[in-house]
Amino acid sequence: MRYAEFVERDHYTQAELLGLSQGNLVADAPAEFIRLPSPPMLMLDRVVELSRAGARGRIVGERDVRLDDWFFHCHFRGDPVQPGCLGVDAVWQLVGLYCAAAGAPGSGRALGCKEVEFAGQIRPHDRLVRYEVDIRRFSLLRDSGSAVAVGSARVLVDGELIYTIKDAKVGMFLGIAYPDYPAPSERSRGGIMDRSGT
Repeated sequence: MRYAEFVERDHYTQAELLGLSQGNLVADAPAEFIRLPSPPMLMLDRVVELSRAGARGRIVGERDVRLDDWFFHCHFRGDPVQPGCLGVDAVWQLVGLYCAAAGAPGSGRALGCKEVEFAGQIRPHDRLVRYEVDIRRFSLLRDSGSAVAVGSARVLVDGELIYTIKDAKVGMFLGIAYPDYPAPSERSRGGIMDRSGT
């Protein structure tokens, strides 16, 4: 697919999300372009809705629950449940994808969220998890090449609301990718991202 088509899409298939995780979906992508996590950390099977209205928008993703999902084997033995943090990560993945689809280049990084509430759980014999994210603010900072999006989410399993996440925030940044992993290089160490004040 071409970049012009990518930013006009209102949905993405599982194959397209896998392409984004591998960096080969968009033939003429910007030099620094979003990479979704690869499986097993990719927590989405498809994006069924994506709409933009100025600084606001909406993105909805889904994931099919699999009896043999990797996390059910270790979290916990004798009491399998999807870790709640993976549901929060799925929301961050969607907010980052929203940024890229809205024209933001760079690498995505989760920047936090205000409140998370769990009222239910995801078990091995559930069928479908749905992540509904209402973006309340998207800002593209052209001078720095950065962007940020903030959205609140509802997570449902088989139609029942089980999590709410307020103000999940993701930033897109230029110049932080580490493409030569595992070689030691300028970007091979973590810590504070902005060291301009030190």
